[in-house]
Amino acid sequence: MNYTELFIKFALGMLTLILQINLFGKTNLAPTTAMDQLQNYVLGGIVGGMIYNSSITVLQFLLVLVVWTLVVFILKFAREHNRWIRNLVDGKPVQVIKNGEVLVANCMKAGISANELMFKLRSRGIYSVEKVKNCIFEQNGQLTVIENDESNIRFPIISDGQINEDVLELIGKSENWLRQEARYAGYENIEDVFLAEYNQRKLKFIGYSKKKR
Repeated sequence: MNYTELFIKFALGMLTLILQINLFGKTNLAPTTAMDQLQNYVLGGIVGGMIYNSSITVLQFLLVLVVWTLVVFILKFAREHNRWIRNLVDGKPVQVIKNGEVLVANCMKAGISANELMFKLRSRGIYSVEKVKNCIFEQNGQLTVIENDESNIRFPIISDGQINEDVLELIGKSENWLRQEARYAGYENIEDVFLAEYNQRKLKFIGYSKKKR
């Protein structure tokens, strides 16, 4: 075994991991989305499967790492700028309880059982679904719960330039209303908004850059 080549491959693998963490965000070692998880698995497989294979040269190993980094970059860019691709890669939050009623079809769609649903609610100190105004099953498997006595909704209504339609439905507003509010705030397009919060019945917009007016 050529230990010099082994060391070079190992160093290249570590450098690629560090590069991806710094380029694509520092959540890769603690994945919160399906894409983060896939990125970790594939990169680990590439490094672990090729590092000890003497038939694969350092140049071939480097090319594979470069190709995978480019694939991750393209997927991440597309995910952040296209709602359909983001939903395909990460999945969508699913409403599982609405106005005290369990939406069984949505629970089955999300793959959450009755026991799991009640366990997650009990862990938050909620022992009856009748007390829940709205419950969202997030992409990371966690529940976001609003109880009946919570009049203030604290959900992002826009994130990464994409409208959260479930929040619009929850507050009883339309997409046209949101676009109009964004224009009043100085943002001509929703894509110009990095984050918009709906709090105390008021909207707060945070743009990718300074307001246009």
